[in-house]
This record gives sequence, C-alpha cells and structure tokens, in this order.
Amino acid sequence: MAYTLQIGEKAIDFYLKATDNNYYKLKDFDNFPFLVIFFTCNHCPYVIGSDEVTRQTVLKYQPKGVAFIGINSNSPNTYPEDSFENMVSRMQENQFPWIYLHDSRQETALQYGALKTPHFFVFNKERKLIYTGRAVDSPRNAENITVNDLENVLNELLIGKTINTPLTNPIGCNIKWEGKDPKWMPADACDLI
Repeated sequence: MAYTLQIGEKAIDFYLKATDNNYYKLKDFDNFPFLVIFFTCNHCPYVIGSDEVTRQTVLKYQPKGVAFIGINSNSPNTYPEDSFENMVSRMQENQFPWIYLHDSRQETALQYGALKTPHFFVFNKERKLIYTGRAVDSPRNAENITVNDLENVLNELLIGKTINTPLTNPIGCNIKWEGKDPKWMPADACDLI
C-alpha cells in the first residue's frame, strides 16, 4: 500500500479543532463542490514564502466553490513554534482566508500520507483525489515561481477537463513527528513521482 493517498481515493474524514476554537469534520464542507486540503505549519520557510500566493489562490477560487482547509500536524514538542497557541496568533496576525486545523495526534497526516509542509490534496465533487503535490514550483521564494500547479489543476477541475498533471512532489519541510528528529520521515514515505 502506498504511503500517500492515491489518485481516485476518497477524502478521509477528520475531526479537528480550528484556530476559531470550533471543531470541523469533512462533512462540514459539503456545501462546497470542490475541496483543497493542505498540510502546513507556522514556521516552515516554504510555507511562509508562499503564504501570500496561497492567499491569492484562495481568494480567487473560493467564490467558485472551492473550500480550502489548512492542517498543522507538526508536533510542538519537536518544533515549539508549531503549537496551537502559535497557530491562533498566526491566524490573528495574518487573517488568512482558510480554516486552520490542528492535527494534535498526527493521525490525519498519517491517513493522508502528508510528506511536507506545504503538501496539497485536491478533491472533486465526489471527494475523490484528483491531485496531490506542490502548489507552486518555488514556494520558498515566490518571486521565482514559474508554475502554479494548484491553479492549473483548479482551472481544469472547474471546466470539467481531465487533470493534465495529477501528481507532483511537494516542496517543503518534513512533517515534524512526535518523539522523532525534526528531519525524520517514515520509512515508507517517498517521492510521489
């Protein structure tokens, strides 16, 4: 069995606390035809470097029926900056237009097979995975971006086109696993392509 959720597989349910202190599950986003779940965090330079690009994508596609959910699965014991309290502060400071969930037990990251921060998963109306990987080709330095894979996929999805590139490798920092070295990755985690 592959480590990361495979194209065509269904979105996996979750029940996680958000920075607004509400708990969310997959069903709470049923009123959106399409769904983007992305694993992110507070500290990663690849996340910080591309946050404003992600913001623009959310603002562009949310009105077209795409929900965006950020999930922080990093252990604050491995990386203290990724605590829930710092998530709340970060959202208050930046006013990001997505729901920001805390995967405190790291179960959702394992179920989805998240590899990096950021790592994006795009689901269609049936909540089947149609794309996973990076959002852009230069997340750490937005000025060097030449390809926005996420927007390409969303454009194809919205017009009912076959997804040209359903897989890319996410670019970013490793998920920070509880009790492990910050650079540790599960043995069966590997590149997507």
